[in-house]
Amino acid sequence: MTSAHTLAAEDLTLGYADRAVISDLDLEIPAGRISVIVGPNACGKSTLLRSMSRLLAPQGGRVLLDGKEVHRMPAKELARTLGLLPQSPIAPEGITVSDLVGRGRHPHQGMFTRWTHDDDLAVARALDATETAALADRPVDELSGGQRQRVWIAMALAQETEVLLLDEPTTFLDVSHQVEVLDLLTDLNRSRGTTVVMVLHDLNLAARYADHLIALEGGRLRALGDPVDVLTEDVVRDLFGMESRIIIDPTSGKPLMLPIGRHHQLDNPGGVS
Repeated sequence: MTSAHTLAAEDLTLGYADRAVISDLDLEIPAGRISVIVGPNACGKSTLLRSMSRLLAPQGGRVLLDGKEVHRMPAKELARTLGLLPQSPIAPEGITVSDLVGRGRHPHQGMFTRWTHDDDLAVARALDATETAALADRPVDELSGGQRQRVWIAMALAQETEVLLLDEPTTFLDVSHQVEVLDLLTDLNRSRGTTVVMVLHDLNLAARYADHLIALEGGRLRALGDPVDVLTEDVVRDLFGMESRIIIDPTSGKPLMLPIGRHHQLDNPGGVS
């Protein structure tokens, strides 16, 4: 089932007090695909995601979901379509894993609607998918950072939205769990057509998992499109002030960025280009 929901920014300007972070941004998120936002620190990645989920009101322009301004939509209507995993979320003190994941079902509850078997199934699927079912009865504040991150992802999955925004979903995870989480989101995209938008710091993971790569620089678009066209040596140099070599990853066929440090250059690079 392909998501038909469209998410876009029009002439979007975002900031805090008198400081602009995003300026005059026009952006359309491809429906039913995986989009990954990359860029240096303080370039506006998380700010953009916060505005798309209506946590931050625009200073100018607008964010549209299916042609409606998200900041004018009823909260529960928006939450049934669009889910957000923010950066460093905070759980209520003493809450258990199952109760926290169950909060992802809140948008599906009406004023007089009780918890249903479908809610139980959605929570169980989310716990199983994130390998956190064994933690269901434990308080969230007793978990490791990596375990907590997987529980938060489970809560986002339990919401069962057709558009899912995630700000650094691999934070606190070791490399094997990073790959597992990104594989899980890819499965979700391919099986249900969920539109996924993520912020990632790791350029190589971003290029490997993205259908659509969005590079921000100083609150503006530097490049967007297929990872092969976006992750180039010029873009890495412009965004991060770093020399690199881009090769094709023999495992995924996606671009692979090799940073060039001052102490690790061969006199003969062996044909790497």
